[in-house]
Amino acid sequence: MTRISRQQEQSKPQSTDIEENVDPDDLVRTANGELMDEETGLIVEEAQIDRGPEWRAFSHQEQQEKSRVGAPTTRTMHDKGLTTNIDWQDKDASGRAISQEKRSRMKRLRTWQERIRTQENGERNLQFALSEIDRMASALGVPRSVREVASVIYRQALDRDLIRGRSIEGVATAALHASCRQEHVPRSLDDIAAVSRVTRREIGRTYRYISQELNLELEPVDPKQYIPQIASELNVNDEIQREAVEIVDRTTDLGLHSGKSPSGYAAAAIYAASRIVGPKLTQRAVAKVADVTVVTIRNRYQEQMEALDAEIAY
Repeated sequence: MTRISRQQEQSKPQSTDIEENVDPDDLVRTANGELMDEETGLIVEEAQIDRGPEWRAFSHQEQQEKSRVGAPTTRTMHDKGLTTNIDWQDKDASGRAISQEKRSRMKRLRTWQERIRTQENGERNLQFALSEIDRMASALGVPRSVREVASVIYRQALDRDLIRGRSIEGVATAALHASCRQEHVPRSLDDIAAVSRVTRREIGRTYRYISQELNLELEPVDPKQYIPQIASELNVNDEIQREAVEIVDRTTDLGLHSGKSPSGYAAAAIYAASRIVGPKLTQRAVAKVADVTVVTIRNRYQEQMEALDAEIAY
């Protein structure tokens, strides 16, 4: 609460007899802007005028520009979300259905709006690619930040004319894969290929090309990122999960994970942890969840155990 001084209150016009009987020294301003008599609890004034800024800012750049209207811009839309959308519900502001004549007029306006929004080939290309990124990101269940980064990567590829000779779906999928790696979201190439409209081979080839041309500094995938996902699907206890993280930490320090599939390496660590801690898991069950072969689990497990035994012996 904020106490109101006598000088401030006397400067305000008194509108009622109740306000005239209130001692200005007892008036306080509450957190929600109401003027209250502290002794009696009487609300003297509740219609407080908001004298704060009328502009909205969601970033440092918008704070400098002091934009007064609109939602925050987003890279996930080809027009950055600046275009006003005409609703498809055919209802007025009160929620009532509009007449047939107005429905026909609004349908015509929507058609022209779509034509105006995508007049150039680049805009149509970007609109289709960003919708593909949004579709695949929703199917993979990745956070909003991954979609934003993938949209930025695709825009950079489009500006550098890296799309020429390649499919839009392939470049969009490669941008999403690069975004997942950059944001440290564990999604394997097989997971992304499962929701994409292009083959795994094309995704890998396009990913290597755009990462090289755009100089994307992507760190190697940490196998530990896959442990929570695999452990959750196997429904193992926390002790096995902690032991698997320790196995990965100790063996990756020796460089054993280099050139290995991170999901297969993490799955083998969970299998090894289950044999150490218990209850034991089968190689077939772990391989099925990690989407790798039983041979991969067996080979990675033997390599990890040999490395740990050599570390202890040393």
